[in-house]
Amino acid sequence: MSGDGRIARGDATRRLVLRRAVDVASVDGLEGLSLGRLATELELSKSGVFALFGSKEELQLATIDAALEIFRAHVVTPARAVEPGLPRLRAVCEKWLDYFQQRIFPGGCFFFNVGAEFDARPGRVHDAVAAASGAFAAFLRETVDEAVALGHVGADAEALAFELHALGRAANADAVLHGTPDFYILARRVIRARLDAVARA
Repeated sequence: MSGDGRIARGDATRRLVLRRAVDVASVDGLEGLSLGRLATELELSKSGVFALFGSKEELQLATIDAALEIFRAHVVTPARAVEPGLPRLRAVCEKWLDYFQQRIFPGGCFFFNVGAEFDARPGRVHDAVAAASGAFAAFLRETVDEAVALGHVGADAEALAFELHALGRAANADAVLHGTPDFYILARRVIRARLDAVARA
């Protein structure tokens, strides 16, 4: 029982550290993370936090995984629950903009920020960031493909998916930089109009 208790406490501590880590990294980047900083901010033992991750790189990789889990919970999973085709495509776009606007991460989109940080730096962290970002782009493309296949949308699926992805990313970048939600509102209007334009009766 005592062993089970230690494991449970370790898991709870790991979740606590990673929740703080994703917030820090969304603002200061993955290079802004350190085991010592997180231990101090959360009033935990530095040796205990180090034992959970072992190195800064492992902490960074675990933070990416944690951020992806949060992103999926707010965007992908709810969208998958919606009827396939155009309804799901609309839901993906709306949920994605909700995720930005609600500032699930204080720095805006976690993956947009760390992607800019690591886009030209090879290594395991770069590959993990690229895979996580690519997973959403692939899901968006899959959703567009499905809408086209079902006859709900008449458009070049690759181009439409790229366009929607670009609009969301631009809205996030400008809204965070200028500190206003106006860009999210504009992106919603543009995306809704674009989907209305390609929708088949």
